[in-house]
Amino acid sequence: MMSSAVNENRFIPSFFFSSVSYAAITPFLALMIRDLGYSTILVGVLLGIFEGAGIAGPLVFGYCADKTKKYRLLLVVSCVIPALSAFPLALLIHPLASALLIASLAFGFKANTSLLDAATTIQIGTAGNYGRIRVWGSISFVLTLLWLQWTPFLKPVSAVNIAFWITLVSAASIIPVFILPLSKEKLSNKASPVNSDTPKIGMRKIITVYFAIGFILVFFSRFSMVGFYTYFPLYLTEEVQWNAVGLMFAIASMTEIPCMVFSRVIIRRFGSLPLLALAVFGVCVRLLLLAVFPFKPVIVAAQLLHSLCFGIFHPAAINFFTRVFPPEKRGLGMSVYLSLGMGLPTLIGNIVGGAIVHAAGFRFMFGVYSAISGVMVLVYFIFRKKANLTAITQP
Repeated sequence: MMSSAVNENRFIPSFFFSSVSYAAITPFLALMIRDLGYSTILVGVLLGIFEGAGIAGPLVFGYCADKTKKYRLLLVVSCVIPALSAFPLALLIHPLASALLIASLAFGFKANTSLLDAATTIQIGTAGNYGRIRVWGSISFVLTLLWLQWTPFLKPVSAVNIAFWITLVSAASIIPVFILPLSKEKLSNKASPVNSDTPKIGMRKIITVYFAIGFILVFFSRFSMVGFYTYFPLYLTEEVQWNAVGLMFAIASMTEIPCMVFSRVIIRRFGSLPLLALAVFGVCVRLLLLAVFPFKPVIVAAQLLHSLCFGIFHPAAINFFTRVFPPEKRGLGMSVYLSLGMGLPTLIGNIVGGAIVHAAGFRFMFGVYSAISGVMVLVYFIFRKKANLTAITQP
């Protein structure tokens, strides 16, 4: 039986470097593809392929992790794949080659996050403080974005330069994997503090009304946030004429840090399901601001809502899926979260968003996605009463 005294600090370097990779890929991937000469609608299609492969990666790696328990080896492989894909993506300019290489990049990149979350939540158990570990990822994300915004050399404004940073940080992410406190042993079943809003892990069925409502909130939160993660960099540089992509992402990420630090307390007080609904409301307001007020001060103010859109959303979602899926199925659980809850809506949102932008522009797309997230908040409140979720969502 595994000791409950797991040193949580040993997970921090891996989260730190994993988020460095996110900083090199997430804000700049659309710019990288656009620099290859592709149209806006083809950028949307290729980013959709990125997310489609991102669905497969966590599912395949998660299945292998549950079967073999070899998280460390699989984490290394998930870092190697993006490192080997970035430069060919920047140099081989052909739609088919770009599609294959961007799929390869996503297959490893998305799997890395899923594996790391699964390994961490298994080892620290429900009594562990995931937010205290994950906040170091937010810190590294901010620092990396600020560096990329003002770096004196190889600025991420061209496909080759962006490929350089992706390769460098992906390779660097391999190093801290070897100090992770991973074990093949399963967590003990002894009691640990439970969240006020969720059923216990030993529930008979995973697919319940509770799970369905939470999954819907996660799905449509991510669907709507495609407007920010994918098209916001293009909106900022092409429509607003402001070369501040790294700075805006850094400001947004700084707001999530306090939420990560206090996420354990916040989740215990309010419960993960109401917090997911609050995050979706934040997405609605944020996109509405971008749609109606394309001015620099308003854009900066909108970034502050990232505290809800991700700072509250991600720890609440991790808590939600951790409670639903037991430790022996945690690889699958994190894969469901990142593949079906995050990857699938991003795949659909990228393709639909690209078509909307091509036809009506960035602001109209933001408005449509804002409306969708607003409807989902209403759905939550309607089903919360009809399904009698009050008993499990109130502290």
